[in-house]
Amino acid sequence: MSKARVAHVLAVWFGCGHVPRAPGLAGTLGAIPLYLVVRPFGLGAVAVTAALVTVVGVWASGVMEKKLARKDPQIVCIDEVAGVFVTWLAVPSTWLGLLAGVALFRLFDQFKPWPARRLELLPGGLGIMLDDVMAGVYGNLLMWGLIRVVPSWLT
Repeated sequence: MSKARVAHVLAVWFGCGHVPRAPGLAGTLGAIPLYLVVRPFGLGAVAVTAALVTVVGVWASGVMEKKLARKDPQIVCIDEVAGVFVTWLAVPSTWLGLLAGVALFRLFDQFKPWPARRLELLPGGLGIMLDDVMAGVYGNLLMWGLIRVVPSWLT
């Protein structure tokens, strides 16, 4: 398989980006199987996965941006995978925690509070990936705070 093809498959997160409506949501939900495989190995494994997906995503999404000659093509959704993994670093290992992480990440990914919106302006794959990673940081921080305020609400 060519590098361009590998970049395409990864950037659209194994087809999630080809969903005609809400490819970002599809990419976020498409991250769940990987999370379920990685999470039993602990938060360190989730963190390493978030970092690896981010690094690979910078490359793959950059390739797709050049190939399609469009800034941040909508079909690229590996950025959602990286971002939701960052949020999941703060959630309890429960189904409710997993789904709350998805909801919080999507909220911040849609609204992109500062500096997330600013990060979109970075060139190539960095701009595509880092705004979603920042949205993941916001989701993580809010989840962390909620768990400290009401520690039993997600267990």
